[in-house]
Amino acid sequence: MRAVLKPFAVACALALAGCAVGPDYERPAMDLPEKLAATDAPAPVLERWWSVFADPALDKLVDEALAANRDLAAAAARVAQARAQSSIADTDLQPTVAIEGQRSKDRASERGAFPLPPDAIETHTHRAQLRVSWELDFWGKYRRASEAARAELLAAEAGRDAVRATLVAEVARAHYALAALDANLDIARRTLEGRRVALDLLRQRLAVGVASELEIRQYEAEFRSVEALVAQLSRERTAAEGTLAVLLGRSPRAVYESAIAPVTVEAMDAAEVPAGLPSDLLRRRPDLREAEARLMAANARIGVARAAYYPSISLTGLLGSESRSLSDLFSGPARTFSLAAGLLQPVYGAGLIGANVDLADARTKEAAARYEKAVAQAFKDVRDALAAQSMRREELAARQARVRALARAAELARARYEGGITGMIEWLDASEKLLAARTEAVNAERDRRGAIVDLYLALGA
Repeated sequence: MRAVLKPFAVACALALAGCAVGPDYERPAMDLPEKLAATDAPAPVLERWWSVFADPALDKLVDEALAANRDLAAAAARVAQARAQSSIADTDLQPTVAIEGQRSKDRASERGAFPLPPDAIETHTHRAQLRVSWELDFWGKYRRASEAARAELLAAEAGRDAVRATLVAEVARAHYALAALDANLDIARRTLEGRRVALDLLRQRLAVGVASELEIRQYEAEFRSVEALVAQLSRERTAAEGTLAVLLGRSPRAVYESAIAPVTVEAMDAAEVPAGLPSDLLRRRPDLREAEARLMAANARIGVARAAYYPSISLTGLLGSESRSLSDLFSGPARTFSLAAGLLQPVYGAGLIGANVDLADARTKEAAARYEKAVAQAFKDVRDALAAQSMRREELAARQARVRALARAAELARARYEGGITGMIEWLDASEKLLAARTEAVNAERDRRGAIVDLYLALGA
């Protein structure tokens, strides 16, 4: 037995002493800013970052989406696949051991060219063997392959995190888009009802000769415009319901029959992400982690390709027993063993190995370029999101001020019309502008929340 194991011990020592061909991974050097802005305000790091909105309805929707969304389930399955592939790659580093048992019965011809004695015409053979085979990873081919598989696993995990982050952001946007539609629908319906009452009064005035048909037609046209707006917003709300239902991972029937209750959100305080966040936070972005892991995997595969230039060294061993009689199969005289060492050195392959090395090298360069672009895009996303957060806040304040001004203007225009100072056109114009301003203010509030969502997403929260 010692004679069998000694070569394997020597092989282990050789394998441990061997070097892995191919370049070791180094992160590409890039010129990164130390700060994203001038201030040094602490950055909030929240696992459930959407809690900054203090919106229980949103919390419930996000929990439902994280539990049932199909894109997230598919991403989790990809992680499981990558983990299995990593385990498969690791098995190449280990010896293969198999147990074989065999029983055979053979009969030779009694009329052959070399006649056998009668007791040798028919034979029975029993065999039990332990087979061991191992290709030494002297050049690091399998270690590089295992390294690449582990990097692919990291990439799959980062990809899952990216899907999760995007899902939460989309649910938040869909929720607040639905809230904006509900608010605008409420404004439009209340406006429509008020104009219905006013139109009835105008018709009564026409009947007694106080109002003209021109005034009636002008006001009726405006009434129909608001009526069309209500229909348009209702259609958009139905589409928004379906979008949110799909994000939540609901069944096809639930998607088709989705009826999400009207959404109302409270006015939001300045729950915003401060400027001056350290650039190290960008390392939390899952898309950057995924891009770098893909680069690591591609870099490791260069070593796999280069290892093909060197000889493959393999060891095989067999230890067992063979006997014509089952009763003495495991006796000393029945013992068998075999040891073999093999070396396969490529000599000519029409440039196949070199082409594979060139292919692996080119793929690594592509992955490096994608990673560098992803980093640049990440900083652009944060820069844009920081600016949008500030500008959206200012836009909302301006639009709310405009609503107050137009509301007062509409009151004055109506008083002037009812006092006979001006015609109806002035009143209708002021009313139309007020309706549009109220809708724009609601949408500005939606966009302000969306800007905060975008900034957290840009920071990899």
